[in-house]
Amino acid sequence: MNVRREQLDGRAIGILLACCLFWGVQQVMVKATLPELAPVFQAALRFAGATALLWLWCAWRGVPLFQRDGTLGAGLLAGVLFAAEFAAMYLGLQHTTASRLTVFLYTSPFWVALVLPWLVPAERLRRVQWLGLACAFAAVVFALREGFSHGGAGLTWRGDLLALAAGALWGLTTVSIRATRLVQVSPEKMLFYQVAVSTAVLPLLSLALGEPWNWHWSAFAATSLALQTVVGAFASYLAWMWLLAHYPATRVSAFSFLTPIFALMAGALWLHEPITATLVAALALVALGMVLVNRRWPARPRD
Repeated sequence: MNVRREQLDGRAIGILLACCLFWGVQQVMVKATLPELAPVFQAALRFAGATALLWLWCAWRGVPLFQRDGTLGAGLLAGVLFAAEFAAMYLGLQHTTASRLTVFLYTSPFWVALVLPWLVPAERLRRVQWLGLACAFAAVVFALREGFSHGGAGLTWRGDLLALAAGALWGLTTVSIRATRLVQVSPEKMLFYQVAVSTAVLPLLSLALGEPWNWHWSAFAATSLALQTVVGAFASYLAWMWLLAHYPATRVSAFSFLTPIFALMAGALWLHEPITATLVAALALVALGMVLVNRRWPARPRD
């Protein structure tokens, strides 16, 4: 029997911190693996492994994945958007730092806030949420301006724009789920649509881009790919869905603000990426904007 709690306990906080820490370090890990594994090829391998693990998990737990429930079209759309998001993210890491990419990636909630009200009228924005969107826009302008110059992190605008596209695609994936019948399926099936479609699409994209498929990996590359697959694309996503099912979504989501901070620190310590004042200001504006957009506000008075 599922018991839903109203407050985060020690176990939930520990899982959340572990997930956010790993997601922050994961971007740095992916970038460090690029010299051995091409970006889209690396993502394709990751999601092929995650698809197999998720299928085995659902078979063990008795979670149905292939029942007809009218969600195939929406599921394929979510899967294509998900695959495109990770293709943009992995390609972007070739041209920008992991810390900068994570800041742009976490503009995702603002795209959801902009698009979802057009499809779900109940999700219309309040004035304070518009202020949050303004903070996000200012953060993007500040960070992008630095990416077009040779100072700070160097000339990073190509990667920055790909990261911004990845954030938008993440947001559109969320919209495709919340505005369709996908909200009625199990979290495992929802995730299966995304990783399975990515497994089918990303190898084709990798071939189209002419990426080399290197099968001779160092111990580091093999470990990196294993962690991205088992911890990143499988265990952490399942843990996140379990938390959303048992604890208030707003309190759980609030911890995602820590991921860009962990990425900033990991990038500086591991890859010696520069931490500029502009990047820190952009990160602060993104965090403030996320708080304003995602906070649960009192119900509107009836007109």
